[in-house]
Amino acid sequence: MKYMLLIHAAESGWTDDERTECMLESMAICDDLAERGQWIASSPLHPVATATCVRVREGVRQVTDGPFAETTEQLGGYYLIDVDDMDQAIAIASRLPPAAKGTVEIRPLLPLPDSLSLPEEKTALGAAAGEGDDDRTNYLLLMYAEEGAWPPDEHASALAESVELCHQLHAQGQFLSAAPLQPPSTAICVRLRRGNQTTFDGPFPETKEQLGGYFLIRVANLDEAIRIAAAIPGSRRGTAEIRPLFPLPERR
Repeated sequence: MKYMLLIHAAESGWTDDERTECMLESMAICDDLAERGQWIASSPLHPVATATCVRVREGVRQVTDGPFAETTEQLGGYYLIDVDDMDQAIAIASRLPPAAKGTVEIRPLLPLPDSLSLPEEKTALGAAAGEGDDDRTNYLLLMYAEEGAWPPDEHASALAESVELCHQLHAQGQFLSAAPLQPPSTAICVRLRRGNQTTFDGPFPETKEQLGGYFLIRVANLDEAIRIAAAIPGSRRGTAEIRPLFPLPERR
């Protein structure tokens, strides 16, 4: 079973040294998960001040600066893992350093119908973190919408359109990963305080529009990322939040 772990925390809660140590410790956890065949991808994100939101309404693109959800704890990174069940996902979430200062939201990925298949994902940690031999940048496009915004018959066609877009991006060398998520009601949040683990049901941000999926792309600049975000069907009913990935520190 594949899960997405969304890392929420107050940006002011970390010093630069603490953030670096957090990333180094997290990278070691990724190595351990990779050896077990449980790791798919992960990366920290740039601060929320770098976020751009895209909506498309009646064919008109609307672009605004700043993150989608205005909360004290913001999305700071993600992990994609492949484990047997939610209990294993919770155990991994409780190991992550941000769980001690923020919240790790666990969301199962939504399986695609047999008739649809995504391009092969780029699973190298360096690729997901933005390392490479060109000047392109990796962006995470987070798709938000009100639950029920897509009736089942319309959701199926929108999903097929999104998959086709992924194949187009793959042909252009811009695709890294993508997936829809299960409904917010399937979410579980994990916090670790003074060694005590707390879990609660439901998604982290209590907003009308909830995270419903993601695209991980590699493009030349933000303008290209905005153009792609506007082409995703989800931006016609919800919001696409664009976040650049944060470069990982060098290992010691």
